[in-house]
Amino acid sequence: MIFVELDEFKKDLKSLLKKYRTLNGDLGVVKKVFEVKPDERPPFSYPIDNLGIETCIIKVRKIACKALKGRGVNSGLRLIYAYFPELNKIIFIELYHKNHKESEDRKRIADNFD
Repeated sequence: MIFVELDEFKKDLKSLLKKYRTLNGDLGVVKKVFEVKPDERPPFSYPIDNLGIETCIIKVRKIACKALKGRGVNSGLRLIYAYFPELNKIIFIELYHKNHKESEDRKRIADNFD
């Protein structure tokens, strides 16, 4: 599996790493899971519909983050990514905490995948 990060995603990650120091390791675990099962897995993740693009954009609702002390998969971190099965490729689009942002940045998705 090939993993690519948008520049905006890198900024999201850098900002969140200041508060959640285990996030790099936690994302490593997520990548290992994606190598086995990269598509959506309800109730943990689901495709985002009505974007008007052909690429499969998936929102992960539950990411285990050790820095969130015991909250585990109910951490509140959200990950948005594009999955290209024919290329065996995942592009990380956005990472945010649900208390800091209401929902995904649809403009960011549209700007990068139109």
